[in-house]
Amino acid sequence: MKKIEIICVGKLREKYLIEAYSEYNKRLKSYAKLETIEIEDERILAKASIKEEEKAKNIEGQKILAKLKDDAFVIAMTLDGQMQSSEQFAKYMDEIYINRVNHIAFIIGGSVGLSEDIIKRANLKLSFSKMTFPHQLFRIILIEQIYRACKISANETYHK
Repeated sequence: MKKIEIICVGKLREKYLIEAYSEYNKRLKSYAKLETIEIEDERILAKASIKEEEKAKNIEGQKILAKLKDDAFVIAMTLDGQMQSSEQFAKYMDEIYINRVNHIAFIIGGSVGLSEDIIKRANLKLSFSKMTFPHQLFRIILIEQIYRACKISANETYHK
């Protein structure tokens, strides 16, 4: 069975988002084993300096790196990452499992993004849009796209 980790900064707080995430997690169970790892976000003042933001980003990055397994195929979710269609994403995930490793770790950074250490560790930088999404909502978008990719790979209807 495919193993997928979503390592993210922050927690889901809104009930409707928690319910949506749980629903997709339940749907994924027949396709993959999903583990969600939440990293505590660093407090950043509204008017923080760039240096303070970098410090917070680096602390969060170290926490993420501590959770990553050495053999994980790491996909960093970034605004400047590669964009793929749902079908391309499904095919790419299949190729990872067939040719490379037994699990994928998706990384979602905090409000100031991902540290340079995480970007360097990533095997792929992926973007779903040039738009910025709230981190909690983006987790739902990511898990839905993972579910969609699994359905596509299994030649099951859902993605149309």
